[in-house]
Amino acid sequence: MNKKVSMMITILIIAAISAFGLVKFKESNSNKGSGELTITHELGETILNKNPKKVVVFDYGILDSLDKIGIDVIALPKSNIPSHLEKYKDDKYINVGTLQEPNFEKINELKPDLVIISARQAKLYEEFKKISPTVYLTISNENYIDSFNSNMRVLGKIFDKEAFVDKELKKTHDNIKMLKEDIESSGKNALILMVNEGSLSAYGEDSRFGIIHKGFGFTPADKNIKTSTHGQNVSFEYVVEKNPDYIFVIDRGAVVGNNTTAKQVLENDLIKTTSAYKNNKIIYLNSHIWYVSVGGFNSTNMMADEIQGAIK
Repeated sequence: MNKKVSMMITILIIAAISAFGLVKFKESNSNKGSGELTITHELGETILNKNPKKVVVFDYGILDSLDKIGIDVIALPKSNIPSHLEKYKDDKYINVGTLQEPNFEKINELKPDLVIISARQAKLYEEFKKISPTVYLTISNENYIDSFNSNMRVLGKIFDKEAFVDKELKKTHDNIKMLKEDIESSGKNALILMVNEGSLSAYGEDSRFGIIHKGFGFTPADKNIKTSTHGQNVSFEYVVEKNPDYIFVIDRGAVVGNNTTAKQVLENDLIKTTSAYKNNKIIYLNSHIWYVSVGGFNSTNMMADEIQGAIK
């Protein structure tokens, strides 16, 4: 193999890891419960001791999974904690800022064995790693399922819970498989909308909510939606023109505390002409799950169950 071809293969491998958010690890000691792990993730390489005791988490999906696995944490950002994780509001858990603005002074005082971050903190990775071994685990827009699998297996490896993780992954995949079969056999399409302070944004199959299409099986009502973190700005007329079978709605205001609900904004005379409205298929999703805690064991199953309930 010549040098040029070898380099191209290396670039493709790196691109694949980056695109799908997959994480690799290697173990320097095979004794259960001991030794070091080297975790290679999208932002770098992290060496840590297995079974860390003092864990700080900056992602509610990862917190969700640690809770399911039975691993306690010492600290987290306490703003916008989803209702199914309300126990972490207790004073026994230290508040270390917000998802966007970590309190580095407080984190430094805690001297954690491990910090886990995700996309909202990616730009602050270098600051985190000065304090503690920091692992970046995020969900890929292009492939939710593969990145979810990868993240869960990394947690299983770090905390010696691999058998438990494999069992829970099988349950989750069986749940999603049945849902996908039901949706694909129906032939229905869907449009995903976020409502925020009176404006609408549409999200496609490669978006942060693309699991509805790629994972669960709904055909996109519009295959040409521009991929963006904040979605593609659209009008009510656009929704009427696409006339989807289902409209799935994320109400950002419900998370950040706006007074006007998505239902108040969306269900006007124009939207009432759509098939989705007439057939009672405008589905208001649990925004705290879909907006701030995707990628967890509980949250992923809750997402699937919510969509399953919508198609009955």
